[in-house]
Amino acid sequence: MGLVRWRIRGGRPLIGRARVSGAKNTAFKAMIAALLADSPSLLENVPDVEDVRLVACAIEELGGRVMRLVPTTWLIDPRPLNASRVSACPLERTRASSLLLVPLLVRFGEALVPEPGGDRIGRRPLDRTLTGLEALGARVEKRGEYLLVRADRLRGTRYRFPKNTHTGTETLLLAAACAPGETLLENAAQEPEVDDLIAFLNAMGARICRTSERTIRIEGGAQLHGARHRVMPDRNEAVTFACAALATKGEIEIEGVRAPDVRAFLDVLEQIGAGSTCCEMSWRVWHRGPLRPAIIQTAPHPGFMTDWQPLIAPVLTQAEGMSIIHETVFENRFHYARELLRMGARIEFFNPPVENPDAVYNFNLEDDRPEFFHAIRIFGPTPLHPATVRAMDIRGGGALVIAALAARGESVIEGIEHLERGYERLDLALRALGAEIEREEG
Repeated sequence: MGLVRWRIRGGRPLIGRARVSGAKNTAFKAMIAALLADSPSLLENVPDVEDVRLVACAIEELGGRVMRLVPTTWLIDPRPLNASRVSACPLERTRASSLLLVPLLVRFGEALVPEPGGDRIGRRPLDRTLTGLEALGARVEKRGEYLLVRADRLRGTRYRFPKNTHTGTETLLLAAACAPGETLLENAAQEPEVDDLIAFLNAMGARICRTSERTIRIEGGAQLHGARHRVMPDRNEAVTFACAALATKGEIEIEGVRAPDVRAFLDVLEQIGAGSTCCEMSWRVWHRGPLRPAIIQTAPHPGFMTDWQPLIAPVLTQAEGMSIIHETVFENRFHYARELLRMGARIEFFNPPVENPDAVYNFNLEDDRPEFFHAIRIFGPTPLHPATVRAMDIRGGGALVIAALAARGESVIEGIEHLERGYERLDLALRALGAEIEREEG
């Protein structure tokens, strides 16, 4: 993929209806889970995003068969898999490799995969995942930029994650489903995407249930078969549309949203005085007058999602007063805020006093640096003006697009290839709501 930029002429309210795609953060992981079966699986509501395409390429490189039957339905056939080693390309831009090692380990007794890539929003603490795999009987060895994992036989175990890890929980779910005996995962992630993956694994014949909010029991060792599964809606995409409506003083009806999945965001909308109603799978968001400031602290589900804080930031530049966003999941996730400064936002970076950092912060404290800031103050209302800015990650790119839609005049967003890893044709969806966006490649 070449470099991509968008030209956005902002200053117009977005009005209309948008339908969210399937969740990227479930889809590519379900594709990998399908490799544990002895027959093909059908995955429906799969978004057409780069992370999905990259995982499809990796599966084919390993000998598996991947077919896109219709735009949102994929067939995954694991039977032809014939290799246990995958190259850094195509996975260097995703965090899929820690999951992909599991079906290779189960089938071949070893796996050589690149260390996970993905957005540059902070270090992803892989140690929590690798320690869990070792508890299940795997042997892990680092070889440069690669991980070599071997196991003669996986076995059930009891493992407590020292801190929350979304992908780590999913990786151990895959491994434990194939490990004879009972596994208890404690302090496990409880994101809706995790439960969606559990639903797919159970449809394949796994025996997995939550015994409490953060404890998952797996009766492992069952022979898994292919299954049909519909990927859940993408709550991050839904929040992106909601923020675009508020930042542009518009009104959008968002279809395909499950209210419990965005409950923490709905609470913030009430806090700032935004218009919002949910009815079954439809969510209407509108700007109904001056916005109030907010104090937000990110947290794993059911808290305010770390992926939402970049998206709400442009909205808070239009609130009357000082808002605070305190990021506790990643140690360095305010790259986008420096780009917002170039668009006229008034933002201060700071580190709030924290009594017990190890309990508050989900990242490993040893990954922190003096130059990293964990919070920002946003002062508003501040008129945003057009600028040329660069996206550094998926949701940071979403924040810059929202800001450009609110700013009067023409902005250029570079680095859109990052954004397109996680959004399916967002430019077309925004155009249907009245946005003026031109896509350029070069």
